[in-house]
Amino acid sequence: MTMKLRLPGRPEELTIPTLLARNAAEHGDLPALSWREGDGWTTLDWTEVRRKVAVLASGYAALGIERGEHVLIMMGNRPEHWLTDLALVHLGAVPVTVYGTSAPEQIAHIARHSRARVAVLEGARELARWEPLLADERVPLERLVVAEAAEAGPHRTYGSLHASGARTHRPDDFEKAWRETRPEDPLTVVYTSGTTGDPKGVRLTHRNIMLQAVRIDGRTDLPEHAEHICYLPFAHIAERILGIYLPLLRAAHVRLVADPAAVGAAVRELHPVQFFGVPRVWEKLAASVRAVLAQLPAAQRESIEAANDLARARAGHRERGERIPAALESSYARAKEQVLDPLLGLAGLDRLVWTASATAPMPIDVVRFWAGWGITIMDAWGLTETSGVCTINSPDGFRLGSVGRPIEGLELRLAEDGEILTRGATVFAGYLRPDGSVESAHDAEGWFPTGDVGRLDEDGFLWLTDRKKELIITSNGKNVSPALVENTVKEHPLIGQALVHGDGRSYLVALLVLDGEVAPAWAAARGIEAGPLARLAEHPAVRAEIAAAVDAANARLNRTEQIKRYRLLTEEWGPATGELTPSLKLRRRVVREKYGSLIDALYAEPYEEPHRTGAP
Repeated sequence: MTMKLRLPGRPEELTIPTLLARNAAEHGDLPALSWREGDGWTTLDWTEVRRKVAVLASGYAALGIERGEHVLIMMGNRPEHWLTDLALVHLGAVPVTVYGTSAPEQIAHIARHSRARVAVLEGARELARWEPLLADERVPLERLVVAEAAEAGPHRTYGSLHASGARTHRPDDFEKAWRETRPEDPLTVVYTSGTTGDPKGVRLTHRNIMLQAVRIDGRTDLPEHAEHICYLPFAHIAERILGIYLPLLRAAHVRLVADPAAVGAAVRELHPVQFFGVPRVWEKLAASVRAVLAQLPAAQRESIEAANDLARARAGHRERGERIPAALESSYARAKEQVLDPLLGLAGLDRLVWTASATAPMPIDVVRFWAGWGITIMDAWGLTETSGVCTINSPDGFRLGSVGRPIEGLELRLAEDGEILTRGATVFAGYLRPDGSVESAHDAEGWFPTGDVGRLDEDGFLWLTDRKKELIITSNGKNVSPALVENTVKEHPLIGQALVHGDGRSYLVALLVLDGEVAPAWAAARGIEAGPLARLAEHPAVRAEIAAAVDAANARLNRTEQIKRYRLLTEEWGPATGELTPSLKLRRRVVREKYGSLIDALYAEPYEEPHRTGAP
């Protein structure tokens, strides 16, 4: 069960420094932070973490960092990042993490807008984008600190800053500084990842975050001191909550994974009891499992499918709040031990007791797939502006496909057009202005319009439809959720990514992308020579299967939602190529601009209803 620690005050009175002080005093010998060095892990306990934070705080103070000042950070998930964040908070400064994939113009916007004088960077790759800003008169940036000493050039190194802190550290000054922090003080500014337009600065207070952490903790069910594998960017509110703030509340153990691509290897090694993944991560994991299953003998696949059916039946009873029949529980326990756990163990997923997702609608076929393995993904919903989670499924109440019910103290209301409005103590005060003030984003009654559209069922569970700005309005005036259509067509394992277009048009078209892991395995199982996706995409059998998948999806959609024409692409989308945000959400505008000529070609000839759906 969730560890019930002594809180050093009422939840609304807590600050991050009070939690670190408690952890060092009462749980000092427990592991707090680990990271990979060579073939093993280096670990700091909570006493060591606080000691290092105190020294770093002195180093940053010697650098001239003052209370209330913004400090920009662009590093991966490494100890220098995690410790710097906490050190700045103890000074009363405001850490602002910038996505490592940000383009130079985005970095320049954030540097100007935040008015930061100092940025802490990882190495040469980051320096190439930041150094030109030092000479830009429009940017207040004065100094860069670099973690990789060999790549720092003329700039201050993290190591020298730490050494300076060790020389100048005065315990009384450190204790006095953090005790001056108030719950209403800013804790961080998170710049939205910018699916459209410039990123906005969301200022969150200690009170916002502490109430969020306490309320999430009350809706989860974890063993004491559970490890968290931290691999998503700290520029995303989800990882800030899960990888920094909740571990401080729980005195838990954070395992930093510097390369997100290595998270699978970390899971296989560590066999965690909890795991969070955005929908695309769960989709990729499911695709990997399906690719392996496709290679197994038919008899073994049948045994696995029978076990999957038992697990899904059991999840159905739990979902409906029903008592699980004794015979089903017994059969499931046997199947879990003999069939499911041995296979899950190969991927490191056999010890999971809490799994979650957020940031975008989760495809229901992916949720059902994992339910067949005894893994119930507790989907949640929230925004940066709401300090993370607004609604969450939990073991004592969930609906697969929904995003759960509101956390304690948060109100939801639906506007006439279905937009979700929310208010409560975890909702931010407003967006940061360039002069440092905050612009309110609430109406006169305190409601914040989230931009998401959804519905509430009779039991209070929220079901997301789509982003309000992303809803397609056809030339016939019909509203269509692109995410609904995309997730329906992606239920076929060969289709890894999809974008549906049709705003102002009389029918929908789609860009589809083969799944890079499933497609080669699918082809091999049918005697098709493996090759690059571009070659597979041209193979008649693959094209026929995709056409059948689109037809199957259309059969489940209403007439307005159906895909009339599509193009099968040959390269997967990702943050590096710009089609996805760093948190793996689809950047629709970027995709539409990049593939505009292909989309236009799909509308080049008038569509007639008898025409069979298929790739041109």
